[in-house]
Amino acid sequence: MKELSRKDYDEQLEPLQIELARIARWVAAREQRILILFEGRDTAGKGGVIATISDYLNPRQCRITALPKPTEREAAQWYFQRHVAHLPAAGEIALFDRSWYNRAGVEKVMGYASDKQVASFLKQAPVFERMLVDDGILLFKYWLCTDQAEQEKRFAERHADPLKRWKLSPVDIEARKLYDDYTQAREKMLKATHKRHAPWTLVDFNDQRLGRLTLIRDLIQRLPKSRIEDVAPALEALKRKPHKEHYGVIEPLKVPKDLRPTAG
Repeated sequence: MKELSRKDYDEQLEPLQIELARIARWVAAREQRILILFEGRDTAGKGGVIATISDYLNPRQCRITALPKPTEREAAQWYFQRHVAHLPAAGEIALFDRSWYNRAGVEKVMGYASDKQVASFLKQAPVFERMLVDDGILLFKYWLCTDQAEQEKRFAERHADPLKRWKLSPVDIEARKLYDDYTQAREKMLKATHKRHAPWTLVDFNDQRLGRLTLIRDLIQRLPKSRIEDVAPALEALKRKPHKEHYGVIEPLKVPKDLRPTAG
C-alpha cells in the first residue's frame, strides 16, 4: 500500500486540527477533563501523534507527560501513585506518552517487575481506571500497531540519523530480540484491561501519517458534539502613531580568559 503523501496528509490534517482547537475551547468552558494514553512498541509513532494533537493547543491547557524511569522512592510507592499527579484538572487535556501500562509491557518483558507485580497490576488497572471514569474524566486508550519489518526500518533510520540517535536506548536495542515476547505481553494486557468503561482502540501505524489521521478522527468522533466557536476580539486600529522599535548592533561581551570553557 502506497504511503500517504505529505500534500494529502496536510490537506486532511488541517480541518482536524481546527476541530481539536474547538474541542479545547469546549473543554475549558465546560471544565471537562480529558486523559489520553498512547501506548505501542518502540518507534510506533507515539511522540509524533502527540505532537500533532498538541501542535496548536495552548500548552497551559494541553499537557504532555512522558515519565522517566522511577526514582528509588517512586519505586517504593503504590505503583499508580506517581501518575496521579499528572492527571488532568478541570479544563485540561492530558496526553500520556506511555503510562502505567509500562508495567504490563517493558517492565514485564525486561524483568523489571516480578510476575506477582504484573498480575497485581492487571487486576488493579481496570479498577483504577473505573475510579477515574466515575469521577468524570474522559479516558481514551490507544495502542499504536507496527509490524516487525517496519519497526526494524525505523530503528535503522534512527541509528543512521545523528539527530534521532538519542531515541535509541539499550532497552530499545534489546527489545528488537524480544518482539514475540512483547506481543504475548500485549495480548495478555489487552485481554485483562479492555473494559467497557475504559476500552482499548488499536490503530495501524505502519504508515504514520495515515495512523495520525485515523487516531485523531476517532478521538473527535468519540467526544461530545458540543463545541465552542472561536470568536476573535475586535482589533481596533491604534489612534496614535505607533512608536518604532530602536535597534542596532550590540557588541558581544568580552569573557575573561579564566571564565572561558575549556575542551575536554
